[in-house]
Amino acid sequence: MIKYKLKCKSCKKSFDSWFSSSKEFEKLKKLKLANCIYCGSFEVTKSLMAPNVLSNYIKKDNLSKQEKKLRNIKNKIKEYQKFIKNNFEYVGENFTYEARSLHYGSKKKSKSIYGKASNDQIKTLKEEGIETQSLPWLEDKEN
Repeated sequence: MIKYKLKCKSCKKSFDSWFSSSKEFEKLKKLKLANCIYCGSFEVTKSLMAPNVLSNYIKKDNLSKQEKKLRNIKNKIKEYQKFIKNNFEYVGENFTYEARSLHYGSKKKSKSIYGKASNDQIKTLKEEGIETQSLPWLEDKEN
């Protein structure tokens, strides 16, 4: 899909429109199927459009409020992850087994645990009275 800013020669107004390809616009124009949304004229032309490209190098001053909130949330999650990695024992896929062992066993571990579990497994643990907490986990894919 490609988005073009079209300009009407008759009423001089501009509007955006999506096409499956650049050839598709030319084909529709030739068949007189590309017309102005304001006046209905078939005298529409493409004008230059800047691509909408996101960059990792955007200055913090230029970030929108929503992007700033998202970045702050991501940073807070990473802080929690760092705390958990430093203070909890990773048990991986054995989380439900280890959680039950801690809950029902007489022997208590000195360190809390974290690992992977499905929503159904977490629900079952909670039904058994085993206190658990689900947290979003971000993989560090950014270099």
